[in-house]
Amino acid sequence: MKKIYFVQIFLILLVLLGCDDKFQIPTMDVKQPGNIGDTVYIRQKPDWTGFNQPEDIIVGREPFIYVADTYNDRIVMLNVAGQFLGEKKIKRPVALAQDYRLNLLVCAQFDTTINNVATTYSAVYKIDLVSANHVIANAKVKRLLPQSPSVDPFAFTRPDREYSGITVFYDNTIFVARRGPSNSNPVDRDNAVLILKEVKIPTANGGEKDSLVISRVPLLAAEGTGLMSANKISSLTAIGRRNHDFILTLIGKNSFKVQWLHFVTTQEFSGYQSQLSPFSSELMKPNKFGQPEDVAIDDRNNIFVADAQKDSIFKFNSFGDELESFGGSDVFNSPHAVAYFDRTVYVADTKNNRIVRFILSTDIQ
Repeated sequence: MKKIYFVQIFLILLVLLGCDDKFQIPTMDVKQPGNIGDTVYIRQKPDWTGFNQPEDIIVGREPFIYVADTYNDRIVMLNVAGQFLGEKKIKRPVALAQDYRLNLLVCAQFDTTINNVATTYSAVYKIDLVSANHVIANAKVKRLLPQSPSVDPFAFTRPDREYSGITVFYDNTIFVARRGPSNSNPVDRDNAVLILKEVKIPTANGGEKDSLVISRVPLLAAEGTGLMSANKISSLTAIGRRNHDFILTLIGKNSFKVQWLHFVTTQEFSGYQSQLSPFSSELMKPNKFGQPEDVAIDDRNNIFVADAQKDSIFKFNSFGDELESFGGSDVFNSPHAVAYFDRTVYVADTKNNRIVRFILSTDIQ
């Protein structure tokens, strides 16, 4: 009773002080000792506008904010106050990440001509911000995927493949989600998570050159409807600072559309397994989500999920217990991305063509 009373007093003070829009979230049922969550999201004004269906947003390590302004064919760079710092023109960016060398990584598209036919391909790019002193318009862009035909003779034979998600780990290993219609070939199925590692190899003249080593996360079912599935991945998000755990979201036919894959090494097995059980976790509850498009992790390893179909942001703790979720069609229209920094949640409210921000209140003890 004391907790509920304190929350009521706190909300009244917020109204009297003239804060922006508020969303009252029911006091959560704390299921793990010491795991106390926020109870109020305070919407910040003004919204950040001028976008055309933005599909991703991240907070970089500088920190700057990067928005995949998808249908304006650009990446927008902002400071945390929302001031415009620059842009990089690139076709249809849909997913962003940043490595630990401050390179920006992008899943996007490019046009080319193959056998006199204009064709559009999905691609993965690396943008070198450091060499350009973070003037993003001047930064050099390197295409990582698809590789040139001299390296991969089949690289330009599959324009129907799409790179849909990307994340980076502490050792700068890059994981890329790929999806497509061809999944019968057991050697090279479209639906997969690729592992990219840039290495230096010696040259004949005694120097070195960059090379890209590509492998795949094993044991993921290309069209699986259960756990350990790569069935139409919509995003990848690293979780944890010193391992290769990641959370993927799925928009294919699957009952478990958000999955946390934990890397384990034992005498009998080395690889990924599901971190959470669908029998004891709200995050893994069958058919919990409609169209999850993105995940963000806060500094307590709480998990935010942007669900475009349900126009909502869901929040869970690291045990998979649902905390304070909110949204609805009066708040969002098909949100495709969520990011977190310094107690602020940033949402790419895609079909409303804006970025919406919410500050989390001080924890109620």
